[in-house]
Amino acid sequence: MASFILKAAGALVAAGAIGIGGWSFATGWHPAASQYPLQGLDLPENPGAIEWGTVRARGADFAYLVATSGRDRRDPGFEANWSAVPDAGLRRGAVHLYSLCQPGADQANAFNAFVPRTADALPAAVDVDYRADCTARPDRADLVRELRTFITMVETHTRKPVLLRLSKPVESEYTISAAIERPVWATANLFPPAYAARAWRMWRASDIRRIDGIEGPVNWDVVAP
Repeated sequence: MASFILKAAGALVAAGAIGIGGWSFATGWHPAASQYPLQGLDLPENPGAIEWGTVRARGADFAYLVATSGRDRRDPGFEANWSAVPDAGLRRGAVHLYSLCQPGADQANAFNAFVPRTADALPAAVDVDYRADCTARPDRADLVRELRTFITMVETHTRKPVLLRLSKPVESEYTISAAIERPVWATANLFPPAYAARAWRMWRASDIRRIDGIEGPVNWDVVAP
């Protein structure tokens, strides 16, 4: 009996070690730099304090920051991070979280009024996903029309083409990438995504990576070679 208990305890310890090792691998993993030389991160709303110099030292080339959400939310940390990112040697880009409940023109006005036009900025990104604060599901033609309005207004402001960050559920239902010819930013952990109508230009490869300089998991992205 004692020997059985010892064996069982050993098996549990081994399983725990495997689990810890697997989680450590998952949170530290990123696509090979030899295959994807340009890598960086994108932050959610209200990301908290960031040590940008440490983030740069850990291999990030760029950072995308949420600036606005819908027509009435501005991220409180955006302006400070927007200034700090280039000082640390990273390139910077702004993200708008698109609302299916609000007109595209109103959302573009909010973004353009908040995000400065700077020559060194990466193309702005519009994130299209289902969100808890909006249950609307517009017709495809209506959504495409409103998104085109948003994109035209933002591109007039930034003078650069907008990136389409499309969640798999939204793209599966609306096939936005087939209707709007803009670079696609797709998301899928570990394995390159293939759900958009066109090849992705940016890939969020992990949403659980941990790096020094940021508390909690980060979204890690690569640019297509």
